[in-house]
Amino acid sequence: MNGTWILLVVIAAVAVTGLANRGNLQAPLVLVTIGSIASFLPGMPRLELHPDIILGVVLPPLLYSAALRFSVATFRRHLAPILRLGIFTVLVTAFAVAFSASALVPDLPLGAALVLGAVVAPTDAVSAVAVGQRLGLPKRVIAVLTGEGLVNDATALTLFTVAVSAVAGTRVLVDSPVVFFGYEVAGGVAIGLLLAVVVHRVRGRMYDSPLETVLGLVLPFTAYLAAEEIEASGVLAVVAAGLYMGHRATDASVATRIQERAVWESLDVLLEMFVFAYMGLQLKFVIDEVRESGLDVHRAFLYAFAVLGVVIAVRPLWVLLHWARRRLTREVGLDRLGRDQFTGREYLVISWAGMRGVVTLAAAGGVPLVLASGEPFPGRETIQVIAFVVAVGTLLIQGATMPALIRVLNVADPYERLYAQEQMERARTISGTAAEQHLALLAKNPPDGVDAEALQRILARVNRSMKARLEAQQAEEAGEHEPAVPDSGTLFEKLRRSVLRAQRQALIAARDNGDLDDETLRTVLEGLDVEEAAAEERLNRRTRY
Repeated sequence: MNGTWILLVVIAAVAVTGLANRGNLQAPLVLVTIGSIASFLPGMPRLELHPDIILGVVLPPLLYSAALRFSVATFRRHLAPILRLGIFTVLVTAFAVAFSASALVPDLPLGAALVLGAVVAPTDAVSAVAVGQRLGLPKRVIAVLTGEGLVNDATALTLFTVAVSAVAGTRVLVDSPVVFFGYEVAGGVAIGLLLAVVVHRVRGRMYDSPLETVLGLVLPFTAYLAAEEIEASGVLAVVAAGLYMGHRATDASVATRIQERAVWESLDVLLEMFVFAYMGLQLKFVIDEVRESGLDVHRAFLYAFAVLGVVIAVRPLWVLLHWARRRLTREVGLDRLGRDQFTGREYLVISWAGMRGVVTLAAAGGVPLVLASGEPFPGRETIQVIAFVVAVGTLLIQGATMPALIRVLNVADPYERLYAQEQMERARTISGTAAEQHLALLAKNPPDGVDAEALQRILARVNRSMKARLEAQQAEEAGEHEPAVPDSGTLFEKLRRSVLRAQRQALIAARDNGDLDDETLRTVLEGLDVEEAAAEERLNRRTRY
């Protein structure tokens, strides 16, 4: 694949995304649509990445970035629905597709159909989560969809490996699928956590924000490749590393946190735009492959749309079946699981969030050309065309209708909004109390060389700026200036930074004690980080000049 064309696709994707955002359109849908049309332009070369590049270069940073932002406490709280969607729904979808495709497609035996099922089973929640956040989906729904996206790729790729080895006559590390899956999970998580602990400890002794950020950038690729080297799950290694580093992000310096936040956000957007554009650009070449293989194009796409219908139908049926079972057992008094986390409307939204992504295309491209016997892999071209139609079709059909579904169902939870407000108020109270206690401590123990009266005036300025910087600016504009004190600017910034650190420590302790949820902590810390970075920059400028 020509590197120049890759860069051109990236530039075009950035431009299209910018226009889509200005028009309040869903950028993934616009990128796939325009990419599909552009694939038919005269002279357009086939932009094809090797599956190992997609799985080893594109996927790890996307998973790691999502895991960094995902709360460990939230993951633990919603573990049951995440595993139900990320493991059992994937398996149900894969086997439903396998049996349906083997019955529908003449040249697709059951083993190859199971390979197809594994290819199309994992969902990609990127567009669903983006739409849900914009339209006010409850945080618990977004958390479950995000968590599912972190887990289901590992399930599908493990099943894919087992199914391919069974059809091709090759061997995997462990013959038993259940034992192999357990090894993949345990090995992947262990590798990810081990590398994350090492990186975290090394970064804690570096005191160099650019180097710390670079080390964080290398971690997901290292975790993925190291796990794959021992035939464990690279996906789970990346997820485990991201969850650990995200939870321990409070240990990093302010500069490192701000840098990483900006770097990962930019990298996320770049890769997501490229992925959706890349998906659309495959359309013409998928059609060409079908023609070259001797298959009838119309018949191949007919099979593909039939499988697309199965894929779209299975998830709602399975999810709503669980909801109906929970409701029935609760009504007859047999439910031992307690109150359900979701309402029927929320289950409906979750069931419709079944868009597929680049993992489906990468897995389809990873189907071997020949068996161990030297014969062609059965139905390989059919698997590829079905995978493409399912990936693009679910994105266009479910992705396009998701906003309307959320609006019609009106699933916004007022109690969740109240809870978020209560948490933010609690965070402000904890932060304010910590600041007052620290200011009182400073007043009792003045820094060397500063008299008590000057210190009191400086502490008053610190207190005012801490409560509301905007109010301080308005007071200065109105001419209410503080009396001049010796070296008040430098001392002010030093005291302000010490107060911010005290606030941060109190908030982290509240999170660790269970008094504050992780999402609220991260939101508040972002604001404190910006204030501390600004104070540090002003202090450096004063010291320098």
